[in-house]
Amino acid sequence: MKENLWDDDVLEKYTVRKKKPLACIARENAVKYGVGCNRAELPEILAALIGVVPDETMNALLSENIQKLADKSEEELMSLPGVGKEKALRLTAAFELARRLMKAAPAELPVIKSPQDVASLFMDEMRYLEQERFRVLLLNVKNRLIGEADIYVGTLNSTPAHPREVFRQAIRRNAAAVILVHNHPSGDPEPSREDVDVTKRLVDVGKTIGIEVLDHVVIGDGRWLSMKAKCLI
Repeated sequence: MKENLWDDDVLEKYTVRKKKPLACIARENAVKYGVGCNRAELPEILAALIGVVPDETMNALLSENIQKLADKSEEELMSLPGVGKEKALRLTAAFELARRLMKAAPAELPVIKSPQDVASLFMDEMRYLEQERFRVLLLNVKNRLIGEADIYVGTLNSTPAHPREVFRQAIRRNAAAVILVHNHPSGDPEPSREDVDVTKRLVDVGKTIGIEVLDHVVIGDGRWLSMKAKCLI
């Protein structure tokens, strides 16, 4: 691990606009691009936590090894130039949250090996719904379920699903693949022509952006159908 976290390539990124404090530029980037999904540099993360501070303060924080910085007490952080009570409190709270997250035992997330696994997970919940609900299941590279999102709750006759809404969730969670699920309140899981057309469009979009649509499972009343198994997609 590098002792000085202000790497040359990162420093170059912030010397283009020298008239502004480094933290000001970093915070602007954090607001514009976000700090999730490993996309942010450390200055942007710090600026999101403590706001705009003088260059002296930012350089003092970045000159520390990140592990040593995380191990500092609130009082030790306050001894750094420009770090007062409030900023030290925010930093220690963030580090403590990270420590607790690392200690927390991860819940065992299911691996989706077949459409039967999907039906088993969602049949009881979705078979009696009076409106169509369109859901996307987010999977990692090992087909382990890492999240799910309801994209649309529609009328009894139609459930439009825009690719933007479907893949936004997948991109946010760094999903490697998705499985689509929706229910038919009629109880008959046979997909409509519209169901198939929408699914094919989503499959094509997924290929373009590198997120595979593995299947679309339709849930009926005690019955289900896999479009992949039926060679509909």
